[in-house]
Amino acid sequence: MNAFWSALAARKLTWVVTGSAGFIGSHLLETLLRHGQRVVSVDNFATGTRDNLLEVAASVGEEAWKRHRFIEGDIADPDTCRAACRGADVVLHQAALGSVPRSIDDPIATHRANVTGFVNMLDAARAAKARFVYASSSATYGDHPGLPKAEEAIGDALSPYAVTKRANELYAAVFARCYGMQTVGMRYFNVFGPRQDPDGPYAAVIPRWIRALLRGELVEINGDGETTRDFCFVANAVQANLLAALTDDPRALNRVYNIAVGDRISLNRLLDILRDLIGEVQGDHATASPVYRPFREGDVQHSLADISLARKSLGYEPSHDVASGLRETLSWYVDRLARTPAALA
Repeated sequence: MNAFWSALAARKLTWVVTGSAGFIGSHLLETLLRHGQRVVSVDNFATGTRDNLLEVAASVGEEAWKRHRFIEGDIADPDTCRAACRGADVVLHQAALGSVPRSIDDPIATHRANVTGFVNMLDAARAAKARFVYASSSATYGDHPGLPKAEEAIGDALSPYAVTKRANELYAAVFARCYGMQTVGMRYFNVFGPRQDPDGPYAAVIPRWIRALLRGELVEINGDGETTRDFCFVANAVQANLLAALTDDPRALNRVYNIAVGDRISLNRLLDILRDLIGEVQGDHATASPVYRPFREGDVQHSLADISLARKSLGYEPSHDVASGLRETLSWYVDRLARTPAALA
């Protein structure tokens, strides 16, 4: 990958990152600025935070931050999207309302952000003649029973969120066909890492559990704990987005790719790993027993990605497995707690 990063630094492009104050978007923003790129980013702070932007600014330094222009705005507004994309070479579209339970609770808000906002950004990228790389989701596989999940085999959707992400893929394919756009979809599998929000009713499992274990609180598991997931560290997702953005192979474009590690673990095993890692940090083993809750509506039982297509077409190769990703993630949360003791309180 060293040659790839050198090639990125040598190409001075203008990028748009939507959802830049969020989890994955802030990591993309940071990586691009570290490698000499110009970035326009957009967020409305519905789920992202100003603290994430401040952390990126501190990490990259003042000179790199000057190559960044931030637009506080909503992608459901077409004018905001057009303003962001003017003069862009590549759009990395991450902005969305995530969470299956959130979409079941509020399908209208999920549709507005994930479909209306998506089409607005897609059309703005079309007008700018920019390549459009976007976040999809493994939720699109729905009730298809096959494992590992291969891109061409999709079942019936299990949630409004899954419907919105499938709609994104269909719209991208149609815009490529009708307008000659270059689009690439990233079908993420349970991405985790630093800056992922541990708070609120829709928080993802890894940051929620880390917070609970660091505070000595109960860990809640939906189901019996034998549900399996293909957890993917955020650095892998960043790599995949940039490979898709810069590929010169026309055969790699206008496709959707699984972005994961290609391995799965149960939630019970995930908890064991986190306990061990926290034990290394705190000097004693975290022994909190989990509380098992009913399965959540809309959740799939097992998930495992076939990443062979991304490997072959994009040159994607995960840099982190689950354990190494969790180690880096935990380090960030421990440091965050030390800097702002109330942050995880």
